[in-house]
Amino acid sequence: MAQIDNLPPLRDVIRQHGLNAKKTLGQNFLLDLNLTLKIAKTAGSLEGRTVVEVGPGPGGLTRAILAAGADKVIAIEKDQRCLPALQEIADAYPGKLDVIDADALTVDMTTLVSGPARIIANLPYNVATPLLINWLKTDPWPPWYESMTLMFQKEVAQRIVAEAGEKAYGRLGVLSQWRTDAFIAFDVPPSAFTPPPKVTSSIVHLVPKDAIVTADAEAVENLTAAAFGQRRKMLRQSLKSLEPEILAYLEDVGIEPTERAEQVPVPAFLALAQMLSRNG
Repeated sequence: MAQIDNLPPLRDVIRQHGLNAKKTLGQNFLLDLNLTLKIAKTAGSLEGRTVVEVGPGPGGLTRAILAAGADKVIAIEKDQRCLPALQEIADAYPGKLDVIDADALTVDMTTLVSGPARIIANLPYNVATPLLINWLKTDPWPPWYESMTLMFQKEVAQRIVAEAGEKAYGRLGVLSQWRTDAFIAFDVPPSAFTPPPKVTSSIVHLVPKDAIVTADAEAVENLTAAAFGQRRKMLRQSLKSLEPEILAYLEDVGIEPTERAEQVPVPAFLALAQMLSRNG
């Protein structure tokens, strides 16, 4: 393993601070600094950039982001056991690391950055999807971040990039593809983590689109939740709870009432969300 800085190996850091990963916090620590550097570089050049990181744990990815040239890292960590280890990184990179002791789901991240930032994170599995949805629903758009480079369970990553007609296509794909261009950069095997999870993980890179179809984010989320919540049913049935006259709305936007949610492309969902908002 190549040395990327003068700090101790991560295994030593974890041992010194007693940082056993907690299942309740969705923690799985990455120890290979070559791999964390590869994740950091997937975000593109970090020279002079501000990076927001969620769930840094003992700081393996944090160190890689700083070693890759980031001007500032804002790391949000709710596990107070990790704070001393992160402070050691802050001491090694004076003025470049701010650690926020908080739950990322409750933090208004626009208050933490003064200009465009990038999000890079090995997200805790138990909050990965809610965090992504919150970032995708950011208003006004374009958002405060330039890009997101995030780790998910592989099946979640596949849902983010799946298109209509594919088995993994669902609510997350509609929201992601409405507002971003997303792709899976590479997979990460369980053996890369301590402790090893039971699933393969994937790094997903998402770049916000400058121009998007104007639609209410809550309306899109509510529509897709209803549609994919009963994905085996035809839309005329699964969407009845949203709008009793859904048949007319479906026909007006060119969606066959007998179609199921996985058959409907993103633009059609957006057109339907617009109509529901106007008439709601």
